[in-house]
Parts: sequence; C-alpha cells; structure tokens
Amino acid sequence: MLSKYDDLLCHQAPTTFDHVVDSGDSWRENVWCCAHDKSGRFFLSSHFGVSPNRNVMDASGLLAIDNRNQYNIRASRELRPITDEIRVGPLSYHIIEGMQKILLVLEENEYGHSWEVEFDAVIPPIEESPQFARSRGRLIENICRYAQSGRARGWVKADGKKYDIDVDNWLAHRDHSWGVRWQHNLYTEDQGLQPPLKQQGFLGDWHIFQFEKWSLCSSLREDHNGNVLHFTGSIIYPFGDQRPELRLVAEEHDFTLRPGTRLLAGAVVTCIAEDGSRKKVEVKPISTIYLQAAGYWPYKGFRLGRWMGENWRDGECLDISNPLNMGEVSEAPTFVVECRCDGEVGYGMMQFGVYGKHVKYAP
Repeated sequence: MLSKYDDLLCHQAPTTFDHVVDSGDSWRENVWCCAHDKSGRFFLSSHFGVSPNRNVMDASGLLAIDNRNQYNIRASRELRPITDEIRVGPLSYHIIEGMQKILLVLEENEYGHSWEVEFDAVIPPIEESPQFARSRGRLIENICRYAQSGRARGWVKADGKKYDIDVDNWLAHRDHSWGVRWQHNLYTEDQGLQPPLKQQGFLGDWHIFQFEKWSLCSSLREDHNGNVLHFTGSIIYPFGDQRPELRLVAEEHDFTLRPGTRLLAGAVVTCIAEDGSRKKVEVKPISTIYLQAAGYWPYKGFRLGRWMGENWRDGECLDISNPLNMGEVSEAPTFVVECRCDGEVGYGMMQFGVYGKHVKYAP
C-alpha cells in the first residue's frame, strides 16, 4: 500500500514503506522521548511505536509531578491504512526538522494531563553499536538505535493547571530504534516455537548525561554473572564544537539500591574511552517515572506491540509517593539524575534495573 514515504528515493527493499523485510512478530520500530526540569519536579515520558507484522501502532504519555502523582495514558490502534501519520488517540509525534526538532502533543483527555512539548537537540545524534543475539539458533535480537539529548520548550498541564516550560531549566532526551526487538515476541510458545533459554537474571543501564560543554550516552547489559552482553557509548559535544565524538569501550559501576527495593539510590559510573581516558561520574536520582505503566513490561493486559483492537486506550493516575508501594509498576523505572564529574554539575536520565539474579546487586 502506497504512502507519502514511497515518494522518497530511499527504498531498501522491493516493497512499499508499510512493509519491513523481516516477517517476524518481534520486528518493531520505536521512538521514546522524555523531558524534565533540573529539580525533578516534572518528568514526562512519551513513546510511539509500530509493529508492522502485527498491524499495530501504539503510544503512551506519562507525567510525574513532585514525585507524588504519575498521570498515565496508553493507546493502541490498527496501523493500516494510516501508516504515514504518527498519531494514536490524543497522542501525536511531529518531525519539525530531522535530527533537530521534534514536537510531542498530548491533547486533552479523560486522564487529566496534556502537553505540547518541543524537543530541540543540542548535540548530534549518537549511533549506538547494533545489538544482535541468538538463542537456541533462533534470532532474538537484531536492532539499530540512536540517541540524542536536547532542551525542551512548551507547556504541560495536569488537573486543569498549566505549567510553562522554562527552556533554560528543562532538558530532553530521546532514542529511536528499529529491528527485531529483544523480549518482544509475546506468543512464542503459543506458536509452537521453543522459547529462548531462560536467563537467571540481568542488569540494564542506559543513560544520557548532559553537561554544559559535553554529553555522555551509554548502554550496558550484563548477565547474572556480571558478564557484559552488550555495551555501547560515546562522549559527544554540542553543535558547533569541532571536537570529534569519542567512543567508549567499557563501563565500571557501583550502584546503590534503596532498601527493600531494586530502585536506584545512587551510583558511581566510570566510563572508559577508546583513547584510554576515563570519566568518573557521581549520580544522584532526584525523580522517578515508572515506564511499566507505558507498556514496556506487561501492565493491565497491555504491552508494547500487543493487538488491543482497532482503537483502544486506558490510563490512570498513580500515587508514587512511596517507592515501597510501586511493585505493580516497578519493572522499568527511569530516573532524572544529577551528575557530578570533575567539579562540573550536569543533569540527565538513567534507565536502570536489576532483573532476577545479579552477582553484585542481587546474589
């Protein structure tokens, strides 16, 4: 089926743009963006994704205020025939200028929050190393991703009260990925396929730190023994700075968890670059948002890519004031963090989790 994208000279397969070259259910393209103020009082998250071989487009909009309330909306629709508009219910995503300006819109809805937020990049996008994995001979991951950091402008609203975004005090971060997504096949056993080998546990750490004259982005995944399954990262400089991107080759970490939870209480992360230099960053979380409520892990029958019908949406407002009560949505926490490195103070976001066992943090 033709769409406006088929007018472009960038086809890479003998088919129209509404199809992908892989026939697997786990093929997915996803964008995620967050924005927050430096104090952590406001923290918003929004994703948009398509699972072409399931004929699904879905989206979410989460807004946490004062570490007290988290407003959530999840929405899903039939992808075809409207493949060339990134809109699901009241949520929409608009590319104003490629790799530079993105507009996120959440229209008024029954769950009490809305926004119009523009992402303005301050650094070039960082292309991560591809992620590839097989289990029992079957491809379970083959994905490309880039990440970018910037500033936010616009407004957010909750329970009828509108808050203007101060561009000098708000940051924004985003990523865009596509390919066969890890842990995304929801129906393996129902299809009569042997499931992948069960992992005893793993650690995941993806973060973007923004300082005045440089930014750091890295992604780490370890198995339960602390063996590195995947690592990618870079130190990158703002637009106009002539210094080249510096690739990272390893990360050393010392995470501290809140008692009684697996939520982040603090961290010291040391990044090792390909030229042998090291940067030690002290990290202090100041705000939390729970991405499980967006569907990154199953929640109330929904998960990214799951067929929910032609048009579906759900949402609620959660009391997030006590981390000990967040077990129902605790699987994908993301944190606004304050970062300190060699006397500099920066801010950013960290997605961190320990799942199952880990030799250092959950033996």
